[in-house]
Amino acid sequence: MLAQLIPGADWQYFVSIAVVSLYVSVTAVAISTLVSLPIALAVGFSDFPGKRIVTAVINTGMGFPSVVVGLLVLLTLSNQGPLGELGLVFTPTAMIASQFVLATPVITSISLSAIESVGQDVRDAAFTLGGTDTDIGVLVVKEARYGIVTAILAGFGRAVSEVGSILIVGGNIVFSDGTSYTRTLTTAITVEARQGQYETGLVLGAMLLVLVLFVNVLGSWVRSRSRGRGEIQR
Repeated sequence: MLAQLIPGADWQYFVSIAVVSLYVSVTAVAISTLVSLPIALAVGFSDFPGKRIVTAVINTGMGFPSVVVGLLVLLTLSNQGPLGELGLVFTPTAMIASQFVLATPVITSISLSAIESVGQDVRDAAFTLGGTDTDIGVLVVKEARYGIVTAILAGFGRAVSEVGSILIVGGNIVFSDGTSYTRTLTTAITVEARQGQYETGLVLGAMLLVLVLFVNVLGSWVRSRSRGRGEIQR
């Protein structure tokens, strides 16, 4: 179908780019979620000196320039960097690391807001009923699940739409057979637009929009299912 839309186009090129984009972004967001939620819970359940500063740093990270993140990751993974021996520069792993850094503040900040929005009366009720700290934590996460799902979706949106940092650390590499190694939908759109291949760029842009729409529809479905189960239990 893609070949029919663009005469002479190789559909494997488009599919490989979409697969790389999805793999890198989903992996980065999954790892980021595993790190962000414990941080959000720890900060949300604690009251310590400097908590406002920590929260401010997390919120500031949401707007951290992507090109700066890419540069820092590149310096870390380059031959002269501390992790240079791993040989990860210009690989999908480097792109995952870059997107992880960008998505983590987003997921952490929104999850923290959702957790803190759970009323103190809910926690007090669980404590009165003999709930342990773990029980209270599980209850709060359950009450804040809609906000946490929103946080994960926002993190995915931040990751999958990224251009600058993954262009720096990934190198936008394509194999000799025309399939992608580190080229994503966003970086491919940039390259095709520079070369005047606007039709190809529009198709890639449409694929990116469909991907984001699918993930958001899936997230809405998960939220609606969770809300329906919550109402039944009540």
